[in-house]
Amino acid sequence: MDLLQVRNGEVVNSQGKEVRLRGTCVGGWMNMENFINGYPGSEHALRATLADTIGESKAHFFFERLLDYFLAEDDIAFMKTQGASVVRLSFNYRHFERDEAPFTYLESGFARLEQAIGWCAKHGLYAILDMHAVQGNQNTDWHSDNGSRHALFWRHPHFQDRWVALWEALAERFKGNAAVAGYNVMNEPHTSNPRGRLTGMGEPKWEQINALNRRIVSAIRAVDPDHIIILEGDNYSSRFAQFDAPFADNLLYSSHNYTRPGFGPGPYPTAEFNRAWQESNLLAHEGTQFMQKYNVPLWAGEFGSPYNGSAAEVPDRMRALDDQISVFEQYCIHWTTWTYKDVGVMGWVYLNPESEYMQRVKHSLETKILLNSDFWMGWLPTTPAKDIVHTLAHEIVETVGDEDITVAGIERYLTQATMATYIGALLQIPYAKLFKGLSEAELDRILQSFAFKNCIVHPELDTVMSKYLHAQQ
Repeated sequence: MDLLQVRNGEVVNSQGKEVRLRGTCVGGWMNMENFINGYPGSEHALRATLADTIGESKAHFFFERLLDYFLAEDDIAFMKTQGASVVRLSFNYRHFERDEAPFTYLESGFARLEQAIGWCAKHGLYAILDMHAVQGNQNTDWHSDNGSRHALFWRHPHFQDRWVALWEALAERFKGNAAVAGYNVMNEPHTSNPRGRLTGMGEPKWEQINALNRRIVSAIRAVDPDHIIILEGDNYSSRFAQFDAPFADNLLYSSHNYTRPGFGPGPYPTAEFNRAWQESNLLAHEGTQFMQKYNVPLWAGEFGSPYNGSAAEVPDRMRALDDQISVFEQYCIHWTTWTYKDVGVMGWVYLNPESEYMQRVKHSLETKILLNSDFWMGWLPTTPAKDIVHTLAHEIVETVGDEDITVAGIERYLTQATMATYIGALLQIPYAKLFKGLSEAELDRILQSFAFKNCIVHPELDTVMSKYLHAQQ
């Protein structure tokens, strides 16, 4: 495999030939997410709850086996067979460093990531290394393993120093490794001020994110001068308006492009939402505008369409996804779908509903939906719990009477802080009890539900993916 580089607005190999990055993201593996893996709350809290419930030794066994089965060589082989050229491997800093021992690194995390990259090299699939959860949390969401809704990374130099140092260690480990396409240094940063966090997205702190981008690039370049470094826009990879112009060679920029037609509800296409809308929406995105202004490559690092709503809507969601990818192709934008494998939400591959794990957690999954504890799945039909939050948000706005305090902002905060953070943590107790009293052999058998051979490839999604992956081989 060739070490990839960025030249003249393109990603190229050693012969200067353009390489288009097309594939998927592996969420839920070295960075677990509740809606992907089928548990409630945050990962680090779940690990503590399970250890408290079934014992530290068995809890460690549980999570190690989950990692073993969630991503193995046959998963990588499948992606390559289907035509993918790249896989984005998401990871949590906690696999490499413990909070109680900062700047001291865990060989187990490096070894597991290195093993996966070895599979990629064997099958000719590039890997993007994505630090999805950083020290202190870079945003308020579950996917940064945030259990408090406070993004402390932006407030404390200690967390920033640890982030930089860990990337230096990763760069030292993987420099010269041609199977690594690039370093995605931080997933979905969100620097908004406290007012923005309370009332909505808010305006980015441009000076802060620009300074940190320059610092991390400089630090990695001192160790590894060759690999592509990937920078994401602020406000969950959506804002680029005041990003510094490209300040170093070999930089790739990443936007995340979730769109309303991909989630519904309702038919697609319509007079309002169709391919023309997809194109205009992409061109209006600040990431696309940044790409065109500075002639830099853009990678749509995340986008996708769920299929766990109404079964009748699945063809509509897949048509929306098809059109979206076709527009990426039209504008030469690299892309990876979210996500590769999950419990039946939007994964290219999903767990068999009849599998032992899915049957064991069935009531837990139903409870999460009823109590709206998975912040991501806001597209699902309303429930009494959702209605309560909506009513309370209206009551707050009407009572306070401030134009900057909106129903949408309050509803978002209450859903995240109360339903996802508090209720999600509460639901971890009955989830953990589902595995109490089981032997290691029983836990192993249950977790084999995550193995590729026991999963199902989603046929409609696979059709869309294969259409664009195979066409480019």
